[in-house]
Amino acid sequence: MALRPLKAADVRFLVIHCSATPPTANIGAKDIDRWHRDKGWLCIGYHHVIRRDGTVEAGRPMDQPGAHVEGHNAESIGICLVGGVDANLKPENNFTMAQMQALIDLLKRLRPTYPIATIQGHRDFPGVAKACPSFAARDWAANLGL
Repeated sequence: MALRPLKAADVRFLVIHCSATPPTANIGAKDIDRWHRDKGWLCIGYHHVIRRDGTVEAGRPMDQPGAHVEGHNAESIGICLVGGVDANLKPENNFTMAQMQALIDLLKRLRPTYPIATIQGHRDFPGVAKACPSFAARDWAANLGL
């Protein structure tokens, strides 16, 4: 079954996620792609992954709907920050300064293509029972004027 292409005009959300890995986990898009394929998914569910050092890696092609917010994949772009939990796997805002700067830069690059999209965290969607991305992404973005 072919996926309906994701068109920029349809994107209503730029969604920030976390990988729910401790800060010692040095993972990237290839690792998450493997995890998602092991679940039976087509490929990585996120469009971008931001590693601990601030490197932005490409995930799912931008013209394909993601697999990151059930019920909203056809209208959103998924961005995953590596980290987001402590050593006991409890939610923790432990993202590096390099990651946060890379996230700001990425959102600024995406904004012209998706001007009407709301920036928010995975947890900001109704019915989501997760802390992801382990910080108040909507408020953070609004405070930065994004």
